[in-house]
This record gives sequence, C-alpha cells and structure tokens, in this order.
Amino acid sequence: MIILESERLMLRKFEASDWRDLHEYLSQENVLKYEPDTARNEEECKLMAAERSQGNAFVAVCLKNTNKMIGHIYFAQREPKPFLTWVIGYIFNPEFHGKGYATEACQAVLKYGFEELGAHRIMALCNPDNAPSWRLLERLSMRREGHFKKEAFFRKTESGEPIWHDAYQYSILNEEWNIDTYKQWIFL
Repeated sequence: MIILESERLMLRKFEASDWRDLHEYLSQENVLKYEPDTARNEEECKLMAAERSQGNAFVAVCLKNTNKMIGHIYFAQREPKPFLTWVIGYIFNPEFHGKGYATEACQAVLKYGFEELGAHRIMALCNPDNAPSWRLLERLSMRREGHFKKEAFFRKTESGEPIWHDAYQYSILNEEWNIDTYKQWIFL
C-alpha cells in the first residue's frame, strides 16, 4: 500500500519499530475482546510488527504531527480475485477512541480501495455485541448485509467447548461509494 494521508492522519506500511505503539494497545485484554487474539507481550509485539512490515495487509495509522501509531487497519483482497472484493478490519488504541480517528482512517482506505484499486465491494465482519464497531461501519455508509448466527469462535470454555459468537457482515459497493462521495460534495 502507498502512503495515504487524511486531515490528521498518515496511513503507512508497518515498520518494525512500531512494536512499542502496537504493544500499548495489544497488551490490553479489553481491546481484544472481539478478536481471535489474546493480549500480547513486548516480544510478541516485536515479532508482530516485524512480520507486518514485510507484508501489505496491515496498515499503521499514525498521527501526522507526531508519527505515533494509534491503531492499525487490515485491508486485503479476498479470493476469487476477479470479484474485486476487499475486506477491512481495524483495531485502535483506546486512548484515542472517540476522536473520529477510526472513521477518518477507514474513509481514506475505502477511497484508496475504490479509486486506486478498482474495488467492486469492500466488506467487513464484526461481532453484534461490538456496537462501536458496527456503528463505525454504518458511519462509513456500509450496509448490514447479514447476521450470521454462531458464525465462529475465538475462545473455548475451561472444558474445551467452543464459545460461539454471531457476526454481522457489512459491505459497500463502488457505485454506492461514488454516490455517497457525490452527496458529500453537494452539501459542503
């Protein structure tokens, strides 16, 4: 991914040195409540940042004025590639919640996906209990397309039984993005 900029943010490729900022939020269990991961220690975050710096699926979201990474976005194409569908996901440091950073960063990624990559559809999945996540998707003009019952599990009980959870699927099509972008221009 190329570097993307918004009013307050820079979205860039991960760097191995991002591990400290990554650890700041991935070391918190509450941040990973709806994720398939558990809290990470410093060594795990060093490895994670190094691995992510070698790929393009994870994007570091940084404050422009300080270059501090405040979260990250997952953005990758789904198979089959001719369907031109990408998946977006995100995790942000709770210290920076409630300031519009996630919306601003995801808007930049959607714009890049539709206008630069030629995406037909961009989709996301989230746990219905994670209201801040699905509210963000709705602020991005994404449409809830499905409610999948007991779609997956990330955790197990002490006896090894899966703890199933539901999932919402959200999507936005290229032509909807263009319409929404046009509406924003009309009312500015």
